[in-house]
Amino acid sequence: MSTQTPSEILEIPDRWRQGWLKNKPFAKLFALDGTIYRHKDGRRTLQFTIDGQSYFAKLHHGLGWRRFLKSLFRFKWPISGAENEWQAIKILEKLKIPTTPLVAYGRRGNNPVNKQSFIITKDLKNTESLEDYCSNWVAEPPSPALKRALIRRVAEITGSLHRSGLNHCDLYICHFLLDLKDGRVPDPKNLILHLIDLHRVRQRKTLPRRWQVKDLAALHFSSFEIGLTLRDRLRFISAYTRRPWRETLEQEAGLWSLVEKRAQAFYREFKRRGPR
Repeated sequence: MSTQTPSEILEIPDRWRQGWLKNKPFAKLFALDGTIYRHKDGRRTLQFTIDGQSYFAKLHHGLGWRRFLKSLFRFKWPISGAENEWQAIKILEKLKIPTTPLVAYGRRGNNPVNKQSFIITKDLKNTESLEDYCSNWVAEPPSPALKRALIRRVAEITGSLHRSGLNHCDLYICHFLLDLKDGRVPDPKNLILHLIDLHRVRQRKTLPRRWQVKDLAALHFSSFEIGLTLRDRLRFISAYTRRPWRETLEQEAGLWSLVEKRAQAFYREFKRRGPR
């Protein structure tokens, strides 16, 4: 159910509209208590529970003049609320790429400096990020079938994004959540990966080369320390491009050279700063 005015959008489940959000929904949502995961730059991300169901809320309080003007001076239009992630989830659903299920969305005001907006998604239970799941692969390698299946699925998702003109901007392996049962992948042939953290996703008619490189380099860099071999990376290239890797490297050597250079730069910066 949706109620809209020129300056306000409120899309929430009917049971919430008739229940705990019946009166002053924005005030109640922005006063939510829960486990805080992020509270920075005008955005608060928290986990909360209603009627026994766990959810994640991202509550945007506006950019403030300082961050708004800083973005403009850098010739960038700032991402100022939850709209971008709301739209990205809908696009991924059309592409049949699993992501966090959308539950509610709202916006009040139009001025990016002080508008309020939020997005609420279901908590993806029984999942683990690829960063955590693969962290001990060097000491305890997975079965070849499972590793190849994961590489192929990550490549397929990335290729689908890029062919649709989408770039993620933060495409690290920590933003892929793997469905598990009792801590294991039930069936490597039918594994499920959810792509999350979509607030910076952008879509264009054709994906610019620099954003393609950034996404691919982020994936490459974030998998440096999980024991992937050259053959593993060539498998990724084949699945991503849907062509034999030899043909791809012959025809697009410049692209993959840029990806390697950018990934190495990410890694040097990571080592200089240390884990965040």
